[in-house]
Amino acid sequence: MIRAMVVDDDALVRLGLTDLLDNDDEIEVVAQAADGLAAIEQATAHRVDVALVDVRMPRMDGITAISRLRALPHPPKVITLTTFDLDEYVYNALAAGADGFLLKDTEPTEILRAVHLVAAGSAMLHPSAARRLIDRYHHTSRPEAATARERVQRLTPREREVLALLAEGDTNADIAHTLGMRESTVKAHVSRILTALNVTNRVQAALLARDAGPTR
Repeated sequence: MIRAMVVDDDALVRLGLTDLLDNDDEIEVVAQAADGLAAIEQATAHRVDVALVDVRMPRMDGITAISRLRALPHPPKVITLTTFDLDEYVYNALAAGADGFLLKDTEPTEILRAVHLVAAGSAMLHPSAARRLIDRYHHTSRPEAATARERVQRLTPREREVLALLAEGDTNADIAHTLGMRESTVKAHVSRILTALNVTNRVQAALLARDAGPTR
């Protein structure tokens, strides 16, 4: 059972997210909080596996709360869930220790999937946010670029095609449509790509692909 906490200053949003999560047989909402300070108190009082945290809140904002939550003796995984699709929010949330970043208009099934993925140790970013984050904030030194190119060269030509689309923030369904493949085949390719690149999730693979630059 995944023990979740919902942190948002809007009572209706908290209620909606709580109802959504509680309808999943493998998720239990054990705490709610209306601001960052209350989130720290709740996470200290309850064992929380995954916290969904808003960015803009009174008393203590979500970015500060994420940093404080991650510093706890038993830190929860954190998904930032916000209305505002702003680059600085994405970057600051990830820098503070968030494991995922989604918009509040994300489909309910995707929010549930994100909770399961993050609880299992993966990262989950809204595709457009991930793409802009990589483009705007990530900078690479020459040694890092050389290492990245060496790893990418381990891939088959087809895997490089999949990686290129993954780096643009495309979902497995998008990649399958573009390359004329089954989605299950794309999933298999992505799994092999992560292993070959020695990374643990799609975001890290996308960063490494951008480090490598165009490859033949």
